[in-house]
Amino acid sequence: MASHKLCMIPGPIEFHEDVLQAMATPATSHVAPNFIPVLGESIELLRQILFTSGQPFIIAGSGTLGWDMTASNLVEAGEDVLVCNSGYFGDRFGECLETYGAKVTHLRVPIGEAPKLDDVAAALKTKKFKAITITHVDTSTGVLADIKGIANVVRKESPETLVVVDGVCSVGSEEIRMDAWGIDVVITASQKALGAPPGLCVMGVSERAIGVFKNRKTPVPNYYANWNRWLPIMNAYEARKPSYFATPAVQNIFALNVSLKQIVAQGIEKRFAVHKEASAKAKKFIHDLGLKLVPTSLEHAANGMSAVYYPEGVAATDLLPKLAAHGIVAAGGLHVEIAPKYFRIGHMGISVTEPERGHLDATLNALKASLAECGYKGAL
Repeated sequence: MASHKLCMIPGPIEFHEDVLQAMATPATSHVAPNFIPVLGESIELLRQILFTSGQPFIIAGSGTLGWDMTASNLVEAGEDVLVCNSGYFGDRFGECLETYGAKVTHLRVPIGEAPKLDDVAAALKTKKFKAITITHVDTSTGVLADIKGIANVVRKESPETLVVVDGVCSVGSEEIRMDAWGIDVVITASQKALGAPPGLCVMGVSERAIGVFKNRKTPVPNYYANWNRWLPIMNAYEARKPSYFATPAVQNIFALNVSLKQIVAQGIEKRFAVHKEASAKAKKFIHDLGLKLVPTSLEHAANGMSAVYYPEGVAATDLLPKLAAHGIVAAGGLHVEIAPKYFRIGHMGISVTEPERGHLDATLNALKASLAECGYKGAL
């Protein structure tokens, strides 16, 4: 196998050795006595991580499946949804909702900005929205939305509106308290700050949202994503009983279970703090190099990643290969309007919770060296 380069993109991230070892387990039946309690325990651990008494789901698929699950189970054709749009993933969530017949209103912000509470309040006054969606961290811009503040505005202005958070790039690195903040749905995936290989859609759904689902007037217009099929599965495994609808990704769930236990053992509050500390370190280093972040303020910059504009005279084709030559894989731009103008670095999971590994320092030092090799004469 070729020498491993550090995967310092905003997901997939670097995985702990014990997580990788769990992926290497022998073929195991999805109703085996040694697997049933692992899925059941994983459901319970997610409640702790999301601070919720609601219903977690762990389903084979990418985080995108969470959009389909939300759109098909909670929204009926013709109902209005407000999408707080801070980048690429707001656009795509809106497309998914429209696929199921929702009438989508986008509350867009300029690139690098976060949704403003006053704008959300004003939008909620225009019509009755079945749901509001918020991308907690839009991976295309590195912008962190104030989900606590937005959920509070929704409770005041439109308390029946469901609050849906796309937390694919935030769960495990950013503070989320579902029940206390009045959040109805959190969507995420295994491969980012939850620290397990790609392949699992992970969700937390409030009791209120489950009630809305159970009282819908029309059939769920999806087969695989239908909660009528998945709720009994999740309930059975949590009760340590086998059940079957579609084969779960057994090895992925073994791996996720290991990572979830590591997160809880570390302490969730401590995990929030160390991600903030690592982010502050990375962003100060980037600032001291004379580089500019895509988020317009540190107040709404994500703690698990940094989106950084290339300096004048340096392009993706210059910098990214040089970083790779230093053993660091970074990501190019994703937002369609500025994609060639910036790059992205992830700082999540063991790369920050276990600083003795030196991942973040290696990445920042490689960035400085690579810029110099590009002929950059900034604040080096």
